[in-house]
Amino acid sequence: MREWLEKFLADLAGERRASVHTISAYRRDLEEFLRHWDSMGIPLEPARLDTLMVRSYLAALSGHVGPTTLGRKLSALRSFCRYLLRWKAVAQNAARLVSMPRRPKPLPVAPDAEVVEALVEAPPEDTTLGVRDRALLEVLYGAGLRRQEAVSLNLEDIEDEEGRMNLRIRHGKRDKERIVPLGGAAARALRAWLVERPRLLERARGEGAPHALFLNARGGRLTGRSVARVLDRYRAASGLPADAGPHALRHACATHMLDSGADLRAIQELLGHASLSTTQRYTHVGVGRLMQVYDDAHPRAKSKPKERP
Repeated sequence: MREWLEKFLADLAGERRASVHTISAYRRDLEEFLRHWDSMGIPLEPARLDTLMVRSYLAALSGHVGPTTLGRKLSALRSFCRYLLRWKAVAQNAARLVSMPRRPKPLPVAPDAEVVEALVEAPPEDTTLGVRDRALLEVLYGAGLRRQEAVSLNLEDIEDEEGRMNLRIRHGKRDKERIVPLGGAAARALRAWLVERPRLLERARGEGAPHALFLNARGGRLTGRSVARVLDRYRAASGLPADAGPHALRHACATHMLDSGADLRAIQELLGHASLSTTQRYTHVGVGRLMQVYDDAHPRAKSKPKERP
């Protein structure tokens, strides 16, 4: 079975062009599956692999790992079995009939608008990196971007015409594009950064990233991990919770817009969600807003009791 595993991993790297991290995760999960049966004195061969063995393995893990981890391991087994079936090493996909464990979907809590305002205004405006940080935080919140979308932006992705600034965002596995507008605060911060940006490139002496919008201190493209560090730098000054990452700004953007009356489908377009149900998961209506909408919209909400004679 381990020979088949190596062939499968080679196929992931070659034909499917999976990343090094993906291949490493598949190897770890599938080797753990094989070691489980080795420890029970049952050396596994493709012909012996069946649905009962997959279920038994997941049941043995269920008390030690969460449903998300179980789902990942089952997904790896399904892919491996699909590969074995393609090469007729097995008669059926033994993992396909095993149901995915239910994963909890807790709604992330969006920070209050006052907290976010304090965060984006925390960076100093008298340093080059401070101007960059202000622009980065304003864009993350103002456009509701994922951090990888923000650091992938290039100068040519900015549309600044007649005082209106938009960003062209590439997202998803197929590099889909969407146009995202920037509000006044985010646009002003970004324009200020575009003035300061050449100073970082000058320090790089031709070795930086001349097309990248957001640069690090050495003139290279900012990374997703660096975005998290920027957030950490100003967290204390704003009162942002310690467990809130860059995605909290994206969620805050959507939630604050929804609370102010924005249409859910408009928010879906802004965030680049393929499904409206995904947008609903990332945006929740506060009770106060819900009651206001009910009072304004329901014909019986404001009806007065009739006086009895």
